[in-house]
Amino acid sequence: MDAKAAQRLQFFTLIHYEKIGRKFGGSVKFSRAFKEPQKLQAFVLRPATARPSRNRRRAAPLEVSCSYDNLPALTLDSGSLEAPPDEELMLQTKTQEIEPYLNGRCIYLVGMMGSGKTTVGKILSQVLSYSFFDSDALVEDELGGTSVAEIFKHYGEGFFRDKESEVLRKLSLMHRRVISTGGGAVVRPINWKYMHKGITVWLDVPLEALARRIAAVGTNSRPLLHYEAGDAYTRALMRLSTLFEERGEAYANANARVSLENIAAKLGCRDVADISPTTIAIEALEQIECFLRSEESHYAGC
Repeated sequence: MDAKAAQRLQFFTLIHYEKIGRKFGGSVKFSRAFKEPQKLQAFVLRPATARPSRNRRRAAPLEVSCSYDNLPALTLDSGSLEAPPDEELMLQTKTQEIEPYLNGRCIYLVGMMGSGKTTVGKILSQVLSYSFFDSDALVEDELGGTSVAEIFKHYGEGFFRDKESEVLRKLSLMHRRVISTGGGAVVRPINWKYMHKGITVWLDVPLEALARRIAAVGTNSRPLLHYEAGDAYTRALMRLSTLFEERGEAYANANARVSLENIAAKLGCRDVADISPTTIAIEALEQIECFLRSEESHYAGC
C-alpha cells in the first residue's frame, strides 16, 4: 500500500478512552451505541497531511465527537481554539500538574448566561483529553432538536428544568467529561448532588460585561431575557441583575470560583473583555488545583 493510501486509511478499532487524548491526529468519532464503561468504539480518520508543519504544531484541525450511554456529544474543532504559544505552554504545564489528581472526575462549569462556559469548556476538554458536553444541547437533542427557547415557550421552564436534571443525573455517572451547564442549573439542590460527584467551577463575570456580550448577539435565544422592555443592553442588564439576585448564593456552592475581575486585576487589564478564553481556562485549572489541595489536606487531617 502506498503512503498516500495509508494516510487515508479508515479503520474501526477499540480504544481505551483514557488513552485517546494526544495519541491521534485527525478526527475521532465515537459510536453512540457503545456502552461498555471502559472502552469506546472509535472510527479513526488519519489526517491527509503526512506530517505536521514545524512552524505550526496543529496544522490539521482535530475533531473529536464523543457519545456515551445514548447521550449525543458535541464536536470540538481545535482549529478555532488556538492560543498564543506562551498561553498554550502555560495551559499545558498547568494541566500536567493537576491531571494526575483529577482521577477522571468530571468538571462542571456553572455561571450566568453568556459567561463563556462553552468556550472555556472546550478548551479544558481539549487540553485534558476529556469529552465536552453542553447540558442545554443535550436537552434539545432529547426533544428532537427543539431549541431551549422553544421548550420554554411551549412547555414552560419547569418542564425544561426536569429534563435538565435528568441529563445531569446521566452525566454524573460518567468520567472524563467537561460539562457546560445552563445558567439556571444551580437553582435545584438535586443538581448539585449530581454535579458534586465531579468538580464544579463557577465562571464569575461582571453583569455589565455579560449584558454587553448578550446585547451584541441578541436576546432571541435567551428565553429569560426575550420579553424585557428597552434596548438590548438595558434589557439584558436588568434581567441579569434579577437573576443574579436569585442565583448568586447558589453559584457560591461551586468547588472553585474563577473571577474575571480578579484576573483583570492581576494582569492589569482595564476591561474583562480583553481577557482571552485561554487565560480564563488557565485560571480555572489553578482554582481547581487549589480545591484539590484543600481536599487532600482535609482527608489527610481526618
